[in-house]
Amino acid sequence: MMRLDHVSYACGPEGLLETAEKISEALGLEFVKGGVHPRFGTRNVIFPLKHNQYLEVVEVLNHPASLKAPFGQAVRARSELGGGWMGWCVSLDDMSDAEQRLGRQAVPGNRKFPDGRELTWQQIGIKGLIADPQVPYLLRWDEGTEDLHPSRALEPTGYIDEITIAGSRDRVLEWLGKPDQVQLGEVSMNYQAPNGTPGILSVTFQTGKGEVVL
Repeated sequence: MMRLDHVSYACGPEGLLETAEKISEALGLEFVKGGVHPRFGTRNVIFPLKHNQYLEVVEVLNHPASLKAPFGQAVRARSELGGGWMGWCVSLDDMSDAEQRLGRQAVPGNRKFPDGRELTWQQIGIKGLIADPQVPYLLRWDEGTEDLHPSRALEPTGYIDEITIAGSRDRVLEWLGKPDQVQLGEVSMNYQAPNGTPGILSVTFQTGKGEVVL
């Protein structure tokens, strides 16, 4: 089973918290500090959303891991272009098909909470996203982490309504490997022929402010 898990926004030159404050004001939603991803050389803040989804705003750190890890490289590249939508992420129940299809192993990720708890996962596909930003990266949350899912960090009041992508639906479904099983929940996917670089053009949210497009 596949579902949309989250969307990733790379912060601009103003830095993580200022970028998050701007998004918070636009959406009328609260965010919480996520924490550091030590394996990737990044840190994030979280906007919890309904349907077990969330928006993360992510910043690359001046850390050796960010130069080696593809996720850190992707965040750095997007931030150096001024920030904006970096990618979207689909969660899977089983990573083995994706590993076989992409010809490599998923890499572990982790984030520690201030109270010492740790959220852990496996992810794959960041190199694909760097090469072709229309495709999602893929993630499998480790067993026993359900209560730590970022969507549960606050009581969510908004949700993702639509993602508009410059790219090809067929290309995305081919990348995901199981077109007949792709259920992204309550989210509409809108594909437009790319004019320039493919990737996320906008994300439409429904919040207390009504419809908001970022």
